[in-house]
Amino acid sequence: MYRAPRPLLPYAGEHLQRSWDKAYQDHRRKVQNAQPLVDTRAPPTFCHLQLKVKRLKLEEERLSTIDRNNRLLLERVAHILKTRGQPGSRYDSTDTSRNR
Repeated sequence: MYRAPRPLLPYAGEHLQRSWDKAYQDHRRKVQNAQPLVDTRAPPTFCHLQLKVKRLKLEEERLSTIDRNNRLLLERVAHILKTRGQPGSRYDSTDTSRNR
């Protein structure tokens, strides 16, 4: 049985065409006025994450230990320099010989 070819676009009356045009114009207006939805701002920074109190405390303790050790070493070197060459010095090598 032979059928007549169908048109590419369905039949649209004047009223239907106007509603399509209005919907298309509304769509174009919404596209033109669209705002970006991606947040490109930097994330908020919190002071407790930047200050790192624990690290500062550990660094302070480490530096105080180093200062204490340096002071003790300096006292020992000063004592050695003061007592070297004097009689009764425990660093004097002329008192006793270990080879005898």
